[in-house]
Amino acid sequence: MTENNLTSIALTIHDSEVEKIFGDTGLLSSTIPGYRSRQAQIEMAQAIAQAIAGQKTLLAEAGTGTGKTFAYLIPALLWGGKVIVSTGTKNLQDQLYLRDIPTIKKVLKAPVSVALLKGRANYLCHFHLERTLQNGRLTSREDVGYLRDISRFIKTTSSGDKAELARVPETAAVWSLVTSTKDNCMGSECQYYQDCFVMKARKEAQQADVVVVNHHLFFADLALKDTGIAELLPSANTVIFDEAHQLPETATLFFGDSVSTSQILELCRDTLAEGLSHARDGAEWAKIVAPVERAARDLRLSFPQDSIRLSLQQIAPSSEFFPNLENLKNNLGDLIKVLEKQAERAETIEQCRVRAIGLQDQLDDWREIDPNSKEAKGKPECVLWVEAYSVSLQLHRTPLSIAPIFNKQREGVPRTWIFASATMAVKNDFSHYVSQMGLWDEPARTWPSPFNYADQGILYVPDGMPQPNSREYTDAVVDAALPVIEAAGGRTFLLCTTNKAVKHCAERLKEEFARHSLDFPLFVQGDAGRTELLDRFRASGNGVLIGSQSFWEGVDVRGEALSLVVIDKLPFAPPDDPVLAARIEAMEKKGLNGFVHHQLPEAIINLKQGAGRLIRDETDRGVLMICDPRLISKPYGKRIWQSLPAFSRTRELPVVLKFFAELELERASPANK
Repeated sequence: MTENNLTSIALTIHDSEVEKIFGDTGLLSSTIPGYRSRQAQIEMAQAIAQAIAGQKTLLAEAGTGTGKTFAYLIPALLWGGKVIVSTGTKNLQDQLYLRDIPTIKKVLKAPVSVALLKGRANYLCHFHLERTLQNGRLTSREDVGYLRDISRFIKTTSSGDKAELARVPETAAVWSLVTSTKDNCMGSECQYYQDCFVMKARKEAQQADVVVVNHHLFFADLALKDTGIAELLPSANTVIFDEAHQLPETATLFFGDSVSTSQILELCRDTLAEGLSHARDGAEWAKIVAPVERAARDLRLSFPQDSIRLSLQQIAPSSEFFPNLENLKNNLGDLIKVLEKQAERAETIEQCRVRAIGLQDQLDDWREIDPNSKEAKGKPECVLWVEAYSVSLQLHRTPLSIAPIFNKQREGVPRTWIFASATMAVKNDFSHYVSQMGLWDEPARTWPSPFNYADQGILYVPDGMPQPNSREYTDAVVDAALPVIEAAGGRTFLLCTTNKAVKHCAERLKEEFARHSLDFPLFVQGDAGRTELLDRFRASGNGVLIGSQSFWEGVDVRGEALSLVVIDKLPFAPPDDPVLAARIEAMEKKGLNGFVHHQLPEAIINLKQGAGRLIRDETDRGVLMICDPRLISKPYGKRIWQSLPAFSRTRELPVVLKFFAELELERASPANK
């Protein structure tokens, strides 16, 4: 019997098995309360089962409510062999590991072992915790309390995952002192190597049938070889990316290279501590590190602005940046000479030496390469740019396209690659995503949402809005949104494209709520962590949450708590972004239109994510309000709204107010009590 015949038999078996599990009288319906069979989910699961059987690649776009998680997990657990599932966020990673996979394992009675693998910064480090306890370098009373909690936690935890210790906020500064980095990990030389949580997690991942990771971890490893994926990938039969629309951005981050003044200041801090601990008589350590620290700070001060992003070409030749960079390299070179002499005194000093050389190499590599030189052959075309924050400066080298690099990673051993998301295509056209990822000629399929958007919601574009670049625009957004927020009884997400707009909208709404005696709790991004804000928003029942990019996706609020999503502007990336500008220039050299072929599809995919926050199940009702007049006035506007869910559409405020009045009557009726 030929291989083709065997494959087609396998496909038939898989198709009928999927039907038995997902169908009306199937396993899921009979074991999971409230589960309803959906044709789109069955078809998606069958397509994934076929890709697994044939060790093929599949791009799978499934509208909200299709049930894509079960559609990929069930075939993967049954037929996927060794499976890596990569998610967009750590929250979804935890949800898969703690909730979805255990549910499916139980239903299928599948004897598969599952492991969760996160980046090393998520695991407590015995060595660094002990060193921090001994050093007593903590300055705030809060951090001292957190450190006490952590030292108690390490005695009881089996995973060392900081997510288990909710009492200490994820953003607490103390975490950086009690976790390791690739640079300061002692590896097998460490006295705690046998108890190391990072090593333990990697070992479990190597032995497990299913490993749950996130995109950052996956690509950090392919680039840095530091997270355990490099050892996992060769043995994996199936790789599944959920929230795959995030991959181009994440991969770009890691296939590039960045070095920051913060890394150099951390090196100075550690060199001083280790030098004084192990080689006090070997050098005047404070005098050795001081010039490096000063040079790093001077480099940051080359740009007086609080935050700035500039390509190398945009930096004036007369800028202090260039001599300051040379000065930093020279001073770092002097530090390396001292470390080389003292390295044999202690393993930790040797480690500082290796780090210093690595940083100097990165600084030396941050330069223009002649595209015709031997050095350029085989290297991706890159853009060099700087990014200044309030206290640090980062030097970036970013590839213009990740497609050739990612394709290289997919070569070799045949395996299944599944790319799943609710938003990869623009009006069922995958060409933008395909060109970004280099997935040419791979099959791509779309399954629409089962929701009845025309009945469940309205797309409202208010009339008479000013142009989005005008000074009064954000105030006009608040003025237009206020009567709709009031009609909705709060229950609103206001999604902004910039942090500045978030701040301004928050100030204005606070004033307006007070003036009109509207008792709607206001939740603003930055006032607390994302999870905490969402929990408080859900619990309030009539809250208004204002957020920027991190609330546009991966946020699930079902039911009455969310009835209105207001989007201030179409989410076009800022045109002065150095990477975007370089990509557009490269596209236009090839005769493509940067706006049509890159900026527009990117904005549509982003907008689809924001719009997807509104209707999360069959009973949800609500209004999607997009304030940007370009949706109507520009020729490309039609392409945008045709890519959104098929809501009823209006420009009339009274239509929206009537919708909410009727919705309120429905909610108040005895039948719904």
